[in-house]
Amino acid sequence: MSPGTVSPLADVKGLTFDVFGTVVDWRGSITEELALRAHRKLASPDASLDAATRERVRALGSDGEGDGDGWGRFAEAWHASYGAFTRAFDPDRDEWKTIDQHTRDSLAALLQSWGLQGLYSEAEMDSLSLVWHRLRPWADSSDGLAQLNASGRVATATLSNGNVSLLRDLDDFGNLGFQRLLSGETFRAYKPNPATYLGAARELGLEPRQVAMVAAHLEDLEAARACGLRTVYVERPREEAWSPDDERRQRAPEWVDLWISEGEDGFVTLAQKLRELAP
Repeated sequence: MSPGTVSPLADVKGLTFDVFGTVVDWRGSITEELALRAHRKLASPDASLDAATRERVRALGSDGEGDGDGWGRFAEAWHASYGAFTRAFDPDRDEWKTIDQHTRDSLAALLQSWGLQGLYSEAEMDSLSLVWHRLRPWADSSDGLAQLNASGRVATATLSNGNVSLLRDLDDFGNLGFQRLLSGETFRAYKPNPATYLGAARELGLEPRQVAMVAAHLEDLEAARACGLRTVYVERPREEAWSPDDERRQRAPEWVDLWISEGEDGFVTLAQKLRELAP
C-alpha cells in the first residue's frame, strides 16, 4: 500500500478460518495414521489377511515405485473425495450428510477400489475414519490464534465444512482456542455456497465487509470475496490447487487483501499485521 492508504482490513472485526490445510496439516497426519495402522495390522498375529491383501499393503508401504508414498496417495484420494462431495452437495436437492459420515463412507469405498476391502473390520474403519478429529496444527496456528484472541480486536471463528463435533475435537486436540466454531453444518450448506460465508457474518453479528476469510486456498477466498468478505491468504505447503501458471493464480494478488507467503510464520504474522492497524 502507498503511504496514507487505508488497509482494506482496517474495519475487520471478525476472522473466519478455513481449517483443513489452513489451520491443520491433514496430509501429514492422515498419511502417518494410515501407514501406522497398516504396519500394525501386518505385524499382528491375529490378522486374518489373505496373501493378496498382504502384498498390496506391503506395496503401499514401500510403494514399488521408489518414492515410498503409497499411503500418501491414499490420503490424497481420501481428501479429494471430501472436496468432490462438498462441491457437489446441493442443499435444495440432497439430504444432509455430515463430513464424519462422508469420511467413513468414502474410506470404505476407497479400500474397496484399492483392493484392500479385507484389511479392516467395520469397527476398525469406524475408528480409523476419526483420524480427521486428530490432525496436527501447523506450527504457527496455536500461537497466532492466541495472539489474535488476546488482542481483543477481532473475533476468531472456524468456517469449515467439517461438522461441529469434528471442529470441537480439532480445537481441543490442537489447543487452538477458537472463540466460535462455525461449520457448514451450522448452515446446512457447504463452501463455496454463499450461505456459509454470509451465514458466518450474520452469526458474528457483523457485515460481510467486517469479516475476513483466512484460507490457504484461493478458490475459497474467491467465493468469500464474491459475498463481500475481505480475504487473507496464508500459503501452506502443497495446499494451493491453482497452479502457478494458472491465470487465476497470477491475478490473485490483485484482489487478495493480505498475502502471507509460506515461510512468513502464518497466523503469527497475521496477528502482527492486524496489530499494526490498531488505532
